[in-house]
Amino acid sequence: MRILIVDDSVVFRSQIKSALEGINDIVVVASAANGKIAMERLEQNSIDVIILDLEMPVMDGLSMLEEMKKKSFNQRVIVFAAPTGTGIDLALTALRAGASDFIAKPNSSGSLEEAFEGIQKELIPKILQFKSKIEQNLIYIPKGLQAPESIAPPVNSPNQTPQQVIVYDKKLKNKDFSQIKPKVIGIGASTGGPSALEKIFEKIKEFPLRIPIFITQHMPPKFTEALANRIQMISGHPTLEAKHGEAALSGHVYVAPGDFHMSVERSTDGQRVIICLDQNPKRNSVRPAVDTLFESLAKVYGNGCTAFVLTGMGEDGMVGAKAIKEVSGNIIIQDPESATVWGMPGAVHASGAYDSMGNLDECSDYLRQMIG
Repeated sequence: MRILIVDDSVVFRSQIKSALEGINDIVVVASAANGKIAMERLEQNSIDVIILDLEMPVMDGLSMLEEMKKKSFNQRVIVFAAPTGTGIDLALTALRAGASDFIAKPNSSGSLEEAFEGIQKELIPKILQFKSKIEQNLIYIPKGLQAPESIAPPVNSPNQTPQQVIVYDKKLKNKDFSQIKPKVIGIGASTGGPSALEKIFEKIKEFPLRIPIFITQHMPPKFTEALANRIQMISGHPTLEAKHGEAALSGHVYVAPGDFHMSVERSTDGQRVIICLDQNPKRNSVRPAVDTLFESLAKVYGNGCTAFVLTGMGEDGMVGAKAIKEVSGNIIIQDPESATVWGMPGAVHASGAYDSMGNLDECSDYLRQMIG
């Protein structure tokens, strides 16, 4: 994995480089103090992943993402974002502009040692999640379709291997989701999730929402509130960062807050569904965890539960998907071609605990059919 570090701070560039040194399969090949210099580095070097600051002189991170798109550079980009109002907005904008993932910048009030440890802990898994798709240059072909006759090397990556074809079982059962009227919908996502959620929710703006929707997106605190505000703006439906003890209302969308598991339970009188938040140990190395949400939805709503597992690294959501299928609920997963990382939906696919698979347009269609 060949890395380009782009940040106007010499100290921060040095911290990132030091955090990555000695890690197998990761090599820092270049660095740059702004986007203009970084574009020159891209022309001169074979780069797999870019670590990008958003606020820089000469050419900032958003401008660099736009320039990359113009020149058809397709490297994965992980942006660093300050956990402030402006920084959070910039991070979400960067994801819409083509960034693959983001990391909250370490608190400037902490020590350099704490910042170094935080970068190592957060950044390395984010880089390695792209390893197999980048280095092996995989393409996915649904079973029954013929692979392209000519498999070409990826654009702007002269040192990478030619594409390898992975045949997978699309397993579309052609369910008529217009006849399925769930009592609740759950959605789980990680890397690439914010952009995927926006694409899905912008297509249900004109559709009435008669049930609650619960979202667990792997994001840090503060960023989840901004995500909820963004979904409300593009969908027109009331969307909130969930609060412990509040009743779940039909027609509302609830986002799990960063660093809290979200689940639901019946009120003592059985008349309401109550949202529960906790900081129990991480599951699948994350908090909030999709499994926690899905398991509780299965318990409370039974076969009235439908859930989507969207793009993301790891296996979070697989256990929860099995729980929903055990009570005869429905599971829809995002397909590998449209997923930024096919870890979470791929794990559910491998388990067989799903009903249909589709790209984001198809997932939007399924959602519209069920809420219509």
